[in-house]
Amino acid sequence: MNILVIGSGAREHAMVWKLASSPKAEKIYCAPGNAGIAALAECVPIKVEEIEKLADFAIANNVDLTVVGPEVPLCAGISDVFRSRGLAIFGPDKEAAQLEGSKDFAKQFMFKYGIPTAKSATFTDHEAAKKYILDEFNVNKVPGIVIKADGLAAGKGVGVCDSLEMALNFLAGCFDGAFGSAGAKVVIEELLIGEEASIFAFTDGETIRTLASAQDHKRVGDGDKGPNTGGMGAYSPAPVITDAMMATIENAVITPF
Repeated sequence: MNILVIGSGAREHAMVWKLASSPKAEKIYCAPGNAGIAALAECVPIKVEEIEKLADFAIANNVDLTVVGPEVPLCAGISDVFRSRGLAIFGPDKEAAQLEGSKDFAKQFMFKYGIPTAKSATFTDHEAAKKYILDEFNVNKVPGIVIKADGLAAGKGVGVCDSLEMALNFLAGCFDGAFGSAGAKVVIEELLIGEEASIFAFTDGETIRTLASAQDHKRVGDGDKGPNTGGMGAYSPAPVITDAMMATIENAVITPF
């Protein structure tokens, strides 16, 4: 079969590498790809946001399956476009992709279905958000808060703030355009202390199957300090996810989801 992988990062390189090991893979394309991917697939100079061009390419080259790596085209509705044109594609539709594309949408989803999550408030007004932060630090005496740009920010739109000054500066950056339109709305959450782990799963809308756990290195400095990055290396499985913890996640998160 002919396969098209969309994206140009390490994630897509890993996807291409694994897909190339399948006896079913006759030809692999990657749009736009990178120099490393070019050793395994034919790179195609089409940007990930050029959805109609990507669909045209898939049709013209008899692509049997498209696999999407980045969040941006998924949130823009690439799966909807491909399926409307009779093309098989792996990735959520635009409506489901809101869980990744809007942190506020994800929070409301979790609140609605009883999935455990930190308490939070959402703001589109800088002054109202600032007042909330001042109240949290000065009245409620919290040790810290987390501020998130609502939209996609390549893994960098989150401030883990342990002081009032840091929180107000990060908030100002959001509303001043540091994250583009993604920061026009912010989600302010309580600070939860502990280790972070990621649980990935496949779903067809009726059944769900989990994969191995993973952890990545998010914060830029030694000792887990400093701003968040998009990730600086990952390992799997995550030691923090014991069998007992996985059972809790299955019951409290995955099943209600």
